[in-house]
Amino acid sequence: MSAHSGDGAADHERTGSPMTRRSLIGGVVGAGLLAVGVPSDNGAMADALAAGGRPVLFTADAPRIHTRADWNAKAPRRPATILKRAPDHIIVHHTDTANSNDRSLTHAYALSRFIQDFHMGTRGWDDTGQQLTISRGGIVMEGRNQTLKAIQSGQHVVGAQVLHHNEHTIGIENEGSYVRKGVPDRLWASLLEVCVWLCTAYDLDPTSAIVGHRDYNKTECPGDVLYARLPELRRSVAARMDGSPKTTQEKPRPVPRDDEIPLFPSFDDFG
Repeated sequence: MSAHSGDGAADHERTGSPMTRRSLIGGVVGAGLLAVGVPSDNGAMADALAAGGRPVLFTADAPRIHTRADWNAKAPRRPATILKRAPDHIIVHHTDTANSNDRSLTHAYALSRFIQDFHMGTRGWDDTGQQLTISRGGIVMEGRNQTLKAIQSGQHVVGAQVLHHNEHTIGIENEGSYVRKGVPDRLWASLLEVCVWLCTAYDLDPTSAIVGHRDYNKTECPGDVLYARLPELRRSVAARMDGSPKTTQEKPRPVPRDDEIPLFPSFDDFG
C-alpha cells in the first residue's frame, strides 16, 4: 500500500486514542445509538422490502447493493483512487461490534454511517475504509466511494482495510464479533453470494482469492469462528460458480506482519 490513496491508509496518517474498540463501539451499540437516524428518502426502503417487511437479500445473479445514497453517506474528503485493474484477493473481516439481533435496514444503514463517522472523524481518513459492508441481517452496502461503479467496470477502488495491501485487495466487513460466536445464516448467505459476485466480476479463483484479514496482518480478524469457515466459503463459492470446487492448489498464505494498525483504536481485529 502506498500513501497516494490519500485515505489515511498511509502509516503516518494513522492516529487515534488508546481506548479499546470494544469499549468504543460496544458502548455505542449497547446504548442503542447505532440504530438512530433515518435512511435517506430516495425510495430505497420501499425497493428493498419484500413481502412480510424483510429486506431483500443479496444474490450474485441479481445483486442488490444498498448504495451510499441509500444509507446517507457523507461526501468523501477526496474521491477514491481507482486502479484500472482488478484486485487479486477478497479480504474477509469482522467488525467485532456487538452481535445485534436487529436485522432492519435502519440498523444496517446506521452501522455504515457509524463506521464512516469513525473513519473520517477519528481516524482522519478521506472516507470509509472498506469497500463493502454486510449487516447481520444480510444487507449488503457500498462502503468506500465509487466502489460499486468500479466493480461493475472490472476496476479497483483502493481502500484502507488491510495495511500494506490495499492496492490489490477488496475488503468485506461483516457486522459482529466472531471470535467465539457463530455467523448468522442471513449474513453467511450474503457473504457467499457477494464472494460469488466478486469472483465472477474479477475472474478470480475462490480457492486462492478469498482470505482473512489475519492472513495479511497480525490480527484476530475475522475472528476464530469465521476464519475457520473460510475453507467452507471457498468451496461453496466455487460450487456456486461452476458446480464443483476448483482443483487449483491453494497458494501459501502470506506471513502476517506485526505492524498492523487497526481501523479502530488499539483493538486490532477490525478490518
